[in-house]
Amino acid sequence: MFTFLLICTLTSLLPLGHASLPLVINTWPFKNATAAAWSALQSGGSVLDAVERGCARCEMEQCDGSVGYGGSPDESGETTLDALIMNGDTMEVGAVADLRRIKNAIGVARAVMEHTEHTLLVGESASVFAENMGFIAEDLTTNKSVNIFSEWLKGSCQPNYRKNVSPDPSKSCGPYRPKATWKQSKRARHANIHAHDTIGMIALDRDGHVAAGTSTNGLTHKVPGRVGDSPIVGAGAYVDSLAGGAAATGDGDVMMRFLPSYLAVELMRAGVDPSAACKSAISRIKRHYSEFFGAIICANTTGHYEVILF
Repeated sequence: MFTFLLICTLTSLLPLGHASLPLVINTWPFKNATAAAWSALQSGGSVLDAVERGCARCEMEQCDGSVGYGGSPDESGETTLDALIMNGDTMEVGAVADLRRIKNAIGVARAVMEHTEHTLLVGESASVFAENMGFIAEDLTTNKSVNIFSEWLKGSCQPNYRKNVSPDPSKSCGPYRPKATWKQSKRARHANIHAHDTIGMIALDRDGHVAAGTSTNGLTHKVPGRVGDSPIVGAGAYVDSLAGGAAATGDGDVMMRFLPSYLAVELMRAGVDPSAACKSAISRIKRHYSEFFGAIICANTTGHYEVILF
């Protein structure tokens, strides 16, 4: 089992769980992202402005190589982006997945929310939409991502996320085909703690408005077209200004099956404190996947917050 430290960077040096508004909290030690979001709030921006600017800062700084361009190449060597933004007042959501050529994924997600009646756009069509909205098309590949991909090919495409295929995915690269006969089994998951360090951010202002955002370039060496939890409402993040907000990080292929962010917010709506809500959301996953690794941040409308990791 993997063990790792998730650090929440906060807007003030308060004891964990202390109530204070406004509040910006995010996964991982992406301090510049937190500062950008906090600055947006302090300058009169909305909570949506805050999470957009915070996540956008991470996209430009390529936080930990797992957010923004130039990271996490898939099996074809391409970097694609996923992002989500949610308004806790209106329950509107905008999200993109498998986004190509556009660096500002969180900005495109907000454009989906504000300029369409849809919630999620994916793939090439999402990229065309972004270009039509005025976003600049750019190559998301960097020397670093090319090197990661090259080394992976040299290592017989290890690790990868294929199973029940031929040739043997634990020894060979593709192309893969389904095995004629196979037994149901679970391959050991090869995800590591730095393969998908999504930024998930929650912002609350003094008037009780709540928003959340996520951004990631996904899982390194993923099957092309794979979408994780980050752009899925209720999985990567969820907010309701009447209850609070939550954002999750970890093994997205597992997490999205349980909607942990939605569950945590619904528990807080019922009066459960953020600590217990976070623990319950993660515990439900671990009942089915005992070796699951991940974390969740939770904040209620009074500014109490918690971080739970397993």
